[in-house]
Amino acid sequence: MIVMLHLAVGLMGNAASFLLYAAPIWTFARVIRKKSTEEFSSVPYVISLLNCLMYTWYGLPVVSHEWENFPMITINGLGILLELSFIIIFIWFASRKQKLKAGIMTTAVIIIFSITALISTYVFHDHHTRKELVGSVGLIASVAMYGSPLVVMKKVIETKSVEYMPFSLSFFSFLASALWMAYGLLGRDLLIAAPNLVGCPLGALQLVLYCKYRNRVMEEPKPAQEWDVEKVDKKTSKHVQIAVVTTDENINGKKSQIINS
Repeated sequence: MIVMLHLAVGLMGNAASFLLYAAPIWTFARVIRKKSTEEFSSVPYVISLLNCLMYTWYGLPVVSHEWENFPMITINGLGILLELSFIIIFIWFASRKQKLKAGIMTTAVIIIFSITALISTYVFHDHHTRKELVGSVGLIASVAMYGSPLVVMKKVIETKSVEYMPFSLSFFSFLASALWMAYGLLGRDLLIAAPNLVGCPLGALQLVLYCKYRNRVMEEPKPAQEWDVEKVDKKTSKHVQIAVVTTDENINGKKSQIINS
């Protein structure tokens, strides 16, 4: 019974994680349409890539016992493809500074994963120790992934707008973390459950912020310069007219004095 429930929760976690990883598709459709990354950050996608890499490796028989964590391999393998696609699109349309930041972070993620994979394969020779190593790095990556929206949440509070925090991303983040927490507890695997104990409250906080600011729109700065130019032009033209009139009056006055004399 527990085994079947464990598998069922894993499949539901797969579905929720797929929706979570696929949620930014609409965001990047907007990026492609506008040919700009605007105020979006690359941090959540790079951290998610590290999370997917670690848990795909964690689920493989090299680390886990046979195929006990097969659901993790399928969804995180798909997540790797999606996150890499998002990062490539982001770098393509980002500013030079953003390109550099995203490139450095992605390179660092690949290096961290490669080192972890090599150590777990060639240094440790039993599944328990390998799971502890890969799971510990994965735990840090998961906490970072669920915590990365804090940057966006700060912007939401400052601007009082949820324009750059899509509801789908917040909702599926909460749902996926809740299901994977249950999956880890049912399988008595704290390395899977622990990061989701952090993810659940953070996902819930994002939903609370969304509900609070969903009807508010970020205020656009008014094109004050254009209006100021018009006002200056009007004022200048008035001053010129007054100066011309005054000059004409002075000339006419001088002419009348000459005629009288």
